[in-house]
Amino acid sequence: MAFREYTIGVRMFGLAFGTSMFITLYMPASDIRNVSVTETGLERQLSFGRVGGFSYEDPLLQGKAKPATVDITEDPKTGAPIEPTRAYVYASGVPFPNGIRHPMILGKKPMELSLGQGKISMADEAQGAVFVVRTEDVGGETVGYIENATATRGWVPEAAMKVATQETTHYIGKGKIMFVREGCWWCHTLLPEQTQDWQYFGAPPMLGDFNGESPTAFGSDRKAPDLTHVGSRNSSKEWMIMHFFNPRLVQPHSIMPRYDYLWGENDAAGNPIDFDGWRAEYDKYVANERVYPPEVPVPAKDSEAHALIDFVLNLK
Repeated sequence: MAFREYTIGVRMFGLAFGTSMFITLYMPASDIRNVSVTETGLERQLSFGRVGGFSYEDPLLQGKAKPATVDITEDPKTGAPIEPTRAYVYASGVPFPNGIRHPMILGKKPMELSLGQGKISMADEAQGAVFVVRTEDVGGETVGYIENATATRGWVPEAAMKVATQETTHYIGKGKIMFVREGCWWCHTLLPEQTQDWQYFGAPPMLGDFNGESPTAFGSDRKAPDLTHVGSRNSSKEWMIMHFFNPRLVQPHSIMPRYDYLWGENDAAGNPIDFDGWRAEYDKYVANERVYPPEVPVPAKDSEAHALIDFVLNLK
């Protein structure tokens, strides 16, 4: 009887805590499930892969087990010309995104179309698959859905990669891992919140833009521009290469750190990168001992820098 009050207190605390977690987590999750995914949401989850952060298949955040996003103009199966199409290539063993694994999160209409016309239930992770985003008019409403092109068109991952070129292949999912790992979200947000933000950074995202994405990487404190639409504001890959290698090349007073170490040891041509020599030449440029800064090496296609730039340019 001496501990009766404590027992009652613990039970009341447990009840209050459980109720608050139910209200905070379960009820919003149930409501979000009723929101239909947008085309942007479909593109994001297909390009990012299952998890855009720490995961058991990529515990060290190296960008492993991620899809490739390719822009193709040739049918991977027949070789015939087709309209420009963006395809999301999941090689054998690459985990499918949440919208494929759990179609209910797509919303009622997108789920029905993805399962019916898109045949996403026939996709097999062990075999790999190629997905595309399609739209259908349903009662006067344009509804986006996922098509499993492996089942509907006979496109297989290996063939899809063969008809793509280096310039039309983007490692956006790997790039988001770099964005999270390097702490870009400490200074940049991916969510313009106020009216002044919308005027400068563009319209805020819709709730359906994030169905199936994990994590969202909104950021919590802005010390630098919002990047939600940065790929529309600045689509220059050359500018981005210079900016990430050394931000002071394009913005002399930038407080952003250099990310030249993401280039790896060799450039796109396979030549070793002389970082010490480059920095020595850059110091001469800063000291007005040379007119132009040294040329920035182009990152190799399999480098972390290349993937990070792909991710940022895809933010539109």
